[in-house]
Amino acid sequence: MQLPRLKEKYLKEIIPNLKKQFDFNSVMQVPKITKISINQGLGAAVNDKKLVQLGVDELSQITGQKAVSTYAKTSISNFKLREGMPIGSKVTLRNNIMYEFLDRLISVALPRVRDFRGLNQKGFDGYGNYTLGIKEQIIFPEISIDKVNRISGMNITIVTNSSSDLEGFELLKAFGMPFVLNN
Repeated sequence: MQLPRLKEKYLKEIIPNLKKQFDFNSVMQVPKITKISINQGLGAAVNDKKLVQLGVDELSQITGQKAVSTYAKTSISNFKLREGMPIGSKVTLRNNIMYEFLDRLISVALPRVRDFRGLNQKGFDGYGNYTLGIKEQIIFPEISIDKVNRISGMNITIVTNSSSDLEGFELLKAFGMPFVLNN
């Protein structure tokens, strides 16, 4: 089995460059992406239960891995939401599937975003993890626009084992994430 393109790039190019850039003593100190978590909240699912299953199916198509439903933890009467109701979908990607998804996100999906000027650098959480929001699931080529009933967005969190935002930023930039430089 062949290694994903970005994993090969990480092993051959990114590790030596980051090791030299941050003056690490060992290659084990170089940060890496540990997982990618994708969450899709479907607020309209309170009225229509089929939307959750459609969201799970779409997320499974996009990622290539089976997604699961998420359920409300508390009841909120103003939103007609009861504890235990299905409210969204999520999937966590690791290893080769994670690299394949990241490659498709960077090279195919993000360039298809309307009026895309780059990703904001403020999506880091202080520990090197990056979160971005996508407003439309139709930017992914796996989704057929004709079969979409409702446009819904998703949050994509890229979790790294870096110790700072600078290390996480340099790691994702080395992978080819299109960040806006001077915000």
